[in-house]
Amino acid sequence: MKPLLILLAGLNLLAAASSLAADALPPARSWAFEHREGGLALQLDGQQVGEFVYRDTKVLRPFFANLRAPGGVAVTRHHPPMAGTDATDHDTMHPGVWLGFGDLNGHDFWRNRGHIEHVRFTEPPQVEKERLRFATECRLLATDGATLGSLSNRFTLIAFTNAWLLVWEADFQAGDAGLIFGDQEEMGFGARVATAITEKNGGVITSSSGLNTAKRTWGLPAEWCDYSGTVDGQRVGIVLMADPANFRPAWWHNRDYGLMVANPFGQEAMKQGAKSRVRVQRGESFRLCFGAAVHQGRIEDVAALYQAFLLGNRVPRQRH
Repeated sequence: MKPLLILLAGLNLLAAASSLAADALPPARSWAFEHREGGLALQLDGQQVGEFVYRDTKVLRPFFANLRAPGGVAVTRHHPPMAGTDATDHDTMHPGVWLGFGDLNGHDFWRNRGHIEHVRFTEPPQVEKERLRFATECRLLATDGATLGSLSNRFTLIAFTNAWLLVWEADFQAGDAGLIFGDQEEMGFGARVATAITEKNGGVITSSSGLNTAKRTWGLPAEWCDYSGTVDGQRVGIVLMADPANFRPAWWHNRDYGLMVANPFGQEAMKQGAKSRVRVQRGESFRLCFGAAVHQGRIEDVAALYQAFLLGNRVPRQRH
């Protein structure tokens, strides 16, 4: 396709994504942030819509917590969970939106027995029109504290009319012993949704292939899955997306109590084939890219958000 046509197609997709909404909010979208101990408070049009946490005493990996749709409705479970309001299970494993691995070189980074330790911001937070960008460097520490490798994260937050999108690009660099990603359900990009929109409370999981419910989408491949529900008459939700340029499509570990995980590693665990290992040799890098869009409005508009996510996230496909 000619460059001009690509540009026009991209603009059309962004326009479609920006048109999300039954009740359109004012079109001006402005990001701001505030440094806090161990994290950043994220604000959109003067309203706090979430937190990026890079240092926590219990959750030993970076994560995004307390995410809200434009308008202020919560779409991820309170972190920490509110007793009497939220289910309190897996509070340190399901903090909001995260990237985690139940088996990395035999260590459990999902249950906080390994540590993805924040080292520094390689790019400090910077607002550029409707975008907020920043990048970090982390160490991958085994249970005994040994360094397995490093992880470079690049985060881009993009505001649309009735939604906002988080793009999480992760680049792993293997240490002397290499990196080996195992085969489990608890591997990949996850979210724990707000109690009010769980399937148990009337919410709906929808996949890009048109399937509904946790049971029908579990273990199957999809470009994206959306978890949404109605709160005070307003439809809100969060859609997780996997870049097709990742080394393998994602299977989905979805649960009716509010968990949703895009998992490209659990081939046997997700009942899709033989047990697999993804190996990254010493000195090599391994890249993953996922998106999370927090939205209100119609489920029919989620596909436009996925197309907007794809525009800036074309990375070479890796085979393992």
